[in-house]
Amino acid sequence: MKHYKFLICRAAALCVLLLSTTAHSQGFLKAKGRLIVDGKGNKVILRGMGLGGWMLQEGYMFRLSNLGQQHKIRERIEEVAGPEYTAKFYDKWLNNHTRKIDIDSMAAWGFNSIRLPMHFNLYTLPVDKEPVAGQNTWVDKGFAMTDSLVKWCKAAHIYLILDLHATPGGQGNDLPISDRYPDQPSLWESKANQHKMIALWRKLAARYASEPTIGGYDIINEPNWGFENAEDKRGTAESKNEPLRALMVDITKAIREVDKNHIIIIEGNGFGNNYRGIFPAWDDNIVVSFHKYGNFNTTEAIQNFLTIGQQNNVPLWLGESGENSNTWFTEAIKLVESNDIGWCWWQLKKIGINNPLEIKFTPAYKKLVDYWSGRGSKPSQAEAIATLDELLENIKLENNIFHKDITDAMFRQVRSATAIPFKTNTIGANTTIKAVDYDMGSQRIAYFDKDTASYQYTPGVKTVGNRGRAYRNDGVDIEADENGYHIFSIEDGEWLQYTTQAAQKGAYTIKLLVSTDNGKGRISLAVGSAAPAVIALANNDAKGWHTVDIKNVALNKGLNKIRVTADEGGFNLKSIQFIKN
Repeated sequence: MKHYKFLICRAAALCVLLLSTTAHSQGFLKAKGRLIVDGKGNKVILRGMGLGGWMLQEGYMFRLSNLGQQHKIRERIEEVAGPEYTAKFYDKWLNNHTRKIDIDSMAAWGFNSIRLPMHFNLYTLPVDKEPVAGQNTWVDKGFAMTDSLVKWCKAAHIYLILDLHATPGGQGNDLPISDRYPDQPSLWESKANQHKMIALWRKLAARYASEPTIGGYDIINEPNWGFENAEDKRGTAESKNEPLRALMVDITKAIREVDKNHIIIIEGNGFGNNYRGIFPAWDDNIVVSFHKYGNFNTTEAIQNFLTIGQQNNVPLWLGESGENSNTWFTEAIKLVESNDIGWCWWQLKKIGINNPLEIKFTPAYKKLVDYWSGRGSKPSQAEAIATLDELLENIKLENNIFHKDITDAMFRQVRSATAIPFKTNTIGANTTIKAVDYDMGSQRIAYFDKDTASYQYTPGVKTVGNRGRAYRNDGVDIEADENGYHIFSIEDGEWLQYTTQAAQKGAYTIKLLVSTDNGKGRISLAVGSAAPAVIALANNDAKGWHTVDIKNVALNKGLNKIRVTADEGGFNLKSIQFIKN
């Protein structure tokens, strides 16, 4: 797939860039009361995306949850492909995963900021690998990558936020997010690790002190540690957070020795959410970050953070969120922006549908995953290398699957309660539309589904959104089949809208390709405001995929909005065929 397919039209992209060309010329971002402002005092709402999986791999991103940490993934690659190839693989990974085209595309889609999840080992050696104990050996790779990213962001007129995602020793009991070795001292159990982290931030701040493209320093990602009680693995019950506050104060002091310009972004314990004991503030240019996943999008859900902002007169930033459905995305963004809170989604690309770019899950890679998961045989070295080479190509943007429904939900749908075509549906004398290509828009605007989002962190709520986890990220349940995709698990009252253009006015026979194993189902089809035509699937004894006809449906020449409703669910829908009578 060519690069241009991932960029909106050049004119629209130019408009986005022109709107943001003044961003960095306005000077450094600052905390001013409860707002983030530019150098001229104008309010800035950060709308960002995190580059998860680039400098730091987490197993779940690549169907490797059983392995978890990056170092375990690397060990398994060495096992099947050898150490020499593995070293080359990781060099190519860093070169291929995120490039200028990714940054340009994000700017064109509407993002004005990027969060870079950094792995400390790309910038400095681990403590136990230092030739001289207590000293810091600097690694050029990470600094060079960050320099390139700054250059790309500057050219695209978007801010870059540096996020230390994997700290020396690891900042918590969630091992994959920091690539932590649990048999070695953590960040909290080693002064040497803490000193290295402080020195790294001082080094980064000195390097970028005069660079307004850098939006801020997110100094520690998602600490999760029980300082008072080791059994508090997530750090959510911590009441004082004294070691966390002390470390963040020390890091800030080191940064301010060389950089008076940039925002310091702080994260509480409990994955960025427990701020007990963290305040009062120790710097006048601080932003409070919180992370939000799988809960309801209500004011009550973020009230704790609103209170923190009000009591301490500091800006808030939703520094990480996502991993959900389009409906949830739109609701969450509306919620925080209405409270002058910017946001950054997680993440740009992975294997899966709930991010703008999807890395393909190929049959060859599935075989390798099956082996690593204990479900398949070990591949030969040649076969493993060929599979990993394929993966290195598939992580490039031009080989990703672009989910335009996600960026539409994050930008257009936040501001517009209208539906637009997902694909151009021009009806001729004999035209078939795929059922999964219903309109693009919000719940109750383009479609209605009884289960639109995942509330995995809300007790008692079992919804999941798209149960098939394929093709699109709305609530509509879509699964793959041998010839593409179809809609399944259709419930009573659910509906889909299709915006079409008919070449001719007249009567049409509409053939619905359906399947029902229990004889259930009744469908009504309406064109515009006309009375719907109804067909009962229970009268058809056919099993498997078969067509049912709705005859003499009147279409106007030009625009026709067609709504297909499941008056009674229990069937699957694959396509809609229009035949001119």
